[in-house]
Amino acid sequence: MWSSAPNSHKTYDGVMTTPAILERLRGATGIWTMTLDGQSVADLRRIVAELDTLGYRALWLPEAWGREALVNAALALEASTSMTVATGIASIWARDAVAAMNGARSLEAASEDRFVLGLGVSHRPLVERLRGHRYESPLAAMRAYLEAMDAAPMRAADEGRVVPRLLAALGPKMLELAASHADGAHSYLVTTEHTAGARERLGSAFLAVEQAVVLGQSREEFLRRAHAHLNVYTGLENYRRSWRRLGFDEADFVRGGSERLCDAMVVHGDLDEVRARVGEHLALGADHVCLQVLGADAAPPLDDWRRLAE
Repeated sequence: MWSSAPNSHKTYDGVMTTPAILERLRGATGIWTMTLDGQSVADLRRIVAELDTLGYRALWLPEAWGREALVNAALALEASTSMTVATGIASIWARDAVAAMNGARSLEAASEDRFVLGLGVSHRPLVERLRGHRYESPLAAMRAYLEAMDAAPMRAADEGRVVPRLLAALGPKMLELAASHADGAHSYLVTTEHTAGARERLGSAFLAVEQAVVLGQSREEFLRRAHAHLNVYTGLENYRRSWRRLGFDEADFVRGGSERLCDAMVVHGDLDEVRARVGEHLALGADHVCLQVLGADAAPPLDDWRRLAE
């Protein structure tokens, strides 16, 4: 029997119930981007407001070396009126479970049900070199963190607010934890094959899939952008382990990735190509797809976002 903790979204007979905010994202397309960290707060607000008017249903914001995740989400929520804002993902090593739970409750209340808390165990270099923690037993650490969140007290009017939460999950054990202790999973740098397997592991839990995109451009320019995008990720063991399960090997893990890895991880083509890949993810079990458009540089790819909004 599932716990009766305030943040639980399961009934006492063990049946998953999806929060309304996630139901609104089902079948919809969002934007995933880290480019807003390089913008001033004023420019971030302006860009987010435009994405909102373009009709994107969700904006996914990561956490690494840039702005603090909950503050960044608050800025985006303030600048928009209808779009859901999700952390994709907030690191469990960046704040304790009580701070994460109560910060999320406040954002959920202030935005009137437009905030989704995406959580992840991050990666050893970011945890140990950047934050000074020890990266040990990530699955056990996530489980303990979620249980501490469920028990988090809050002496404020927002206490008891239910916050949808998704786990960054690639492997089978983390996917199973996402189904049992959260509302679902957020996958990143995956193929449609992974999406099908994740759906089997998750059961009825929610699945949001990130998909990288290079819109238009020559083959040469596509590969330049794809290699630059994968450069950091090919050095991270969590992704290499996930890719091995999908049939890739050490030859694909050169810095920036092999051409085979680039073609598998990044859609290259016109609007129809992007639409087809999104449709394939949805057909194989994704509930929501968020597009990460790889532009020519680190600036927000506004023109491509406008084209994709069509």
